[in-house]
Amino acid sequence: MFRILAGLGLAAGLLLGEPLVFQPAAAAELEQIEQRGYLIVAVKDNWRPLGFRDEAGELAGLEIDIAKALAAELLGDAEAVELRSVSNVDRLSVVIEGEVDITIAGVTLTEARSRLVSFSIPYYLDGTAVITRDPLIQRSEDLNDRRIAVLENSSAIALVRYLFPSATLVGASTYTQALSTLEADQADAFAADASVLTGWVQEYPRYRQLPALVSAEPLAVVIPKGTRFSPLRRQINRHLQDWIDDGWLAERTDYWGLP
Repeated sequence: MFRILAGLGLAAGLLLGEPLVFQPAAAAELEQIEQRGYLIVAVKDNWRPLGFRDEAGELAGLEIDIAKALAAELLGDAEAVELRSVSNVDRLSVVIEGEVDITIAGVTLTEARSRLVSFSIPYYLDGTAVITRDPLIQRSEDLNDRRIAVLENSSAIALVRYLFPSATLVGASTYTQALSTLEADQADAFAADASVLTGWVQEYPRYRQLPALVSAEPLAVVIPKGTRFSPLRRQINRHLQDWIDDGWLAERTDYWGLP
């Protein structure tokens, strides 16, 4: 059985301000993980199809598969993993504070984040995508002069303005409001993270995702910063590269319907 813990509430303020040097309190090095006998991984439980709870209430998704596969490679047992549900704002801080060994929770690899934590090689290229139910919208080019819903303060706003300058942007404060906007015919399409929209299409099959991504952003495993964690990072990178080379990652990506 997986140990599944929820509700980690650590300060988001660690992600702001000047770069600092952190000393993780409990995050284990590779040898300590092997001695402990299980891997502690922060994951999402509401981000279908990366990490979510299935009909039985069990965690499932691409990133859950990766966490289990890492446990199998590092410890010889796919069950030797403790999955901890984490909010978006705490995805880095749980690693920085040493509450988990690693985070696999839809975290984009960026230069700013790399000053706080280390990253593995990417395991998936996420990005901004567009969904619609309008049969006249088949390609990105068809979005010109259309109404495109975007989440307020999201990175999609600048992309949509740049790529589709004649489109009308319709703001939404949440994904739920964006869906309501589409259902009320107040927008023709919705631009947001491809991984999230993939889950939307799976849940609401009357919508479809346009084939081309508006942007591409690499998702990677978050690892504590510091040379003593280098063996863990090297092992994770080696296994990810093996899974890329042998096609396992591509197979799991296809299985979960990710573009």
